[in-house]
Amino acid sequence: MQTTFLTPGTPLPPPCAATIGFFDGVHRGHRYLISHVIDVAGAKGLEPAVVTFDNHPRQVLHSDYRPALLSTPAEKLALLGQTGAARCFVLHFDSRMAALPARQFIEDVLLGQLNVRHLVIGYDNRFGHDRAEGFDDYRRYGRAVGIDVEQWQPLEVGGVRVSSSVVRSLLLAGEVDMASRCLGYHYTVSGTVAHGRHVGTSLGFPTANIVPDDPLKLVPAAGVYAVEASIEGEERPLPAMLNIGTCPTFDGTATTIEAHVLDYSADLYGRRMGIAFVKRLRDERKFRTPAELASQLRHDIGHTREALAASQSSQPSQSSQSSQNSQK
Repeated sequence: MQTTFLTPGTPLPPPCAATIGFFDGVHRGHRYLISHVIDVAGAKGLEPAVVTFDNHPRQVLHSDYRPALLSTPAEKLALLGQTGAARCFVLHFDSRMAALPARQFIEDVLLGQLNVRHLVIGYDNRFGHDRAEGFDDYRRYGRAVGIDVEQWQPLEVGGVRVSSSVVRSLLLAGEVDMASRCLGYHYTVSGTVAHGRHVGTSLGFPTANIVPDDPLKLVPAAGVYAVEASIEGEERPLPAMLNIGTCPTFDGTATTIEAHVLDYSADLYGRRMGIAFVKRLRDERKFRTPAELASQLRHDIGHTREALAASQSSQPSQSSQSSQNSQK
């Protein structure tokens, strides 16, 4: 896929069929939409394209807004590159663009700068300064300038209408297995391993304290998870058990992300690691003694092995997102 960051001097591309959105997480609903764009482009002799933004529009519209992102900008572009679209146009969303009426955006940007001839709108998508406008307005504006505007249907998975907000809600509830079904891959958080309190080592379960790359990336609900760890320098993901929480048995207060990589003893400090969430095993809770916690961790490791073995056949395969991130 050819990615173009739009600037005033960007040459006019070939005529294209396109869809537009922020595409956070590039979930199965997004890919369903883009697949239709590719079909339309083939039928009409156009290039299939995706139009997205370099930052979350609500960050511009509301200065105090902090999005809980499903994908970093680099992750999003990598995932979009797997969809089969020929081009991706990245627009810089600022106050000037936010002030454009939908009709002017369609005429000046989509047609005038991107050469869009067929526009596919997601079922819940709105753009332009006046968010009261909708599909009928977009279709009328497109018709006036020679763009066919089409609205595409949503995708449902397991009775759930897939959207980025639904995936966020699932992750914040710890339902990472259902989130995987909606995403089409295991949700991943990547970061660098830093020194922590070394509590796990004292219990016989050394852990890697992961500091996420992007503070805006969503971290799932507190608890213990079965995960796959993509470690810098390793050829393939390794099985691991992960805890998100404050370590209440030791009266911790700060939330940490701690991974115990099974059957692994190499030094991890300073290395990058991507964590793909497969299944939530239990809540984090306070134990009466460290020995009681260690006993529970032994049970958790057994459940981790079972969950990861089961996921090989029943869950989506891990996206290349995590392995790519761990090699950056």
